Parts: sequence; C-alpha cells; structure tokens
Amino acid sequence: MTAYEDAVQRYFTAWNTTSPEELEKAVAAAFTEDATYTDPLADVRGHDGLVAAISGAHRQFPGFGFRPTGTPDAHHDLVRFTWDLVSGADGSAPAAGFDVIRLAGDGRISSVSGFLDRLPGA
Repeated sequence: MTAYEDAVQRYFTAWNTTSPEELEKAVAAAFTEDATYTDPLADVRGHDGLVAAISGAHRQFPGFGFRPTGTPDAHHDLVRFTWDLVSGADGSAPAAGFDVIRLAGDGRISSVSGFLDRLPGA
C-alpha cells in the first residue's frame, strides 16, 4: 500500500467510526493536530472540530457509512478521491462527493477540501 492509499484508508476509518473513544483515536491517527476540514457544510480545525463534524454526520445519517469509489489520484503531497455515503440497511447512496487532502511529512492529513456532487433531496 502506498502512503497515499494508507492516508485515504485512515481517512475513511475515521469517518466511519461511531464510538466516541474510537473516533478520537481514529482522528488522531489520520489527521495532524491542526488539520483543517472544509466542505460546503462544515469548516473546522483540529481534532475536536473533526470529531464534532464526523459525529454530526453520523447523527444526521445514522446507519450510513462513507465508501470510496474509484481509485485515488495523487501527486506530491496531494490526494483526490471520490466517495459515496451508503446506507447499511438498503445500499442506497443519497450523497456523493470528492475530497482533496494534503499530507503532512508524517503521512497524516493536514487539510481536506471537500466537494459535494450529490445531496439528499437535491
């Protein structure tokens, strides 16, 4: 597995973790302490902000998980990848998007710029 693939895998592990204690560990493993996350619905910084954003997504979409689609594309310290938000109950995917992450020297994510391609009801 490349450093890029590893970072993307840790990203999805964090976004799919629902236990508060495990979520804090997953966020710390995936993101630098001062990492930023920006998408049309959120703009947060640091581990506490990331935990709050991820927890909020789980409250809004209980029983759903984020799944990568396609193959990540990367160069230098940047990685872009696509994802679907998938229901564990029926497999529907009401939301989809793509993210661009920047990696720090230690391989963790220092920033995320997220874009939403499909939203529920849109």
